[in-house]
Amino acid sequence: MGVPFGDLLPRTKIDLEHIDTVAIDAYNAIYQFLSIIRQRDGTPLMDSTGGVTSHLSGLFYRTANIIEAGVRPVYVFDGKPPEMKKDTVIRRRETRERATQEWVQARAEGRADAFKYAQASARIDNQVLESSIALLRYLGIPVVLAPSEGEAQAAYMTIKGDVSYTGSQDADALLFGTPRLVRNLTITGRRKLPGKNVYVSISPELFELDFILSSLELTREQLIEVGILVGTDYNKGVKGIGPKKALRMIKSVGIAEALDNLGASIDYGPIKQFFLEPDVTDEYSLAWTPPKEQELFSFLCDEHGFSRDRVENTLKRIATAQQGADQRSLAQWL
Repeated sequence: MGVPFGDLLPRTKIDLEHIDTVAIDAYNAIYQFLSIIRQRDGTPLMDSTGGVTSHLSGLFYRTANIIEAGVRPVYVFDGKPPEMKKDTVIRRRETRERATQEWVQARAEGRADAFKYAQASARIDNQVLESSIALLRYLGIPVVLAPSEGEAQAAYMTIKGDVSYTGSQDADALLFGTPRLVRNLTITGRRKLPGKNVYVSISPELFELDFILSSLELTREQLIEVGILVGTDYNKGVKGIGPKKALRMIKSVGIAEALDNLGASIDYGPIKQFFLEPDVTDEYSLAWTPPKEQELFSFLCDEHGFSRDRVENTLKRIATAQQGADQRSLAQWL
């Protein structure tokens, strides 16, 4: 998902404690939870009725972690995808369906690669979507429903200054103009590399648009053009063109001549315009409120089988963090 920029874009480490408010691309985060939070054979966490709860576990416990660090999150959900994304949506659906078939077979045969296929089969259906929004509202976390792409809406909110950062694993938010993008916000910790018995430490990374543009000696429009050459959610990239080669070509001749030299045809105008002027809304409210504890116990414990003790302890952590934040805010006025 997203533009495959690789290591082209400069970034720095950032501690959670330095992040005050962030608009998180909800679909992006939920896919991460559905992919990672699984049993060893790839089976997701489920309640007694067979309903998937991996996303609820991720949203609840990892949102609590960032709140405890002093972060006030907002979750932004996708709306209707643009028509340009139709082919990508179809390809992803077909990929998930193939992965599901491979996972079922691998699990039946007890193969070690079952987890890999299970991860690729993750999907957000109506049950996952509705339960995610319900949980966040019980937690008192603002939910924003974007008219189109969640990353575009999150970037817009950051540009306006309603939040300080955009949170996503994908670099698309930078093409949508966010001044500050944080990756690995909800998946920090040790992670196993795919297909290897090797673990790496993952921590939040900060991408600052102005610094990226000055370092690469690009305009934002040129950065979008680099993205179009390597491929976005709205177009296939040019075969054999990686981020570094795309950067050199855009800086030397621009996208029109680059495509002509490569013998490639991409209707890049509408794609570029969508990144510059995406469909966004001002119809949202950012109000963080204390969690509704009884509703959470009923929803998580009674309906979905979460440990009551663990939920209670997590809510205590959130309450302590919020009290500390209120005291710090009050001190600023004294």
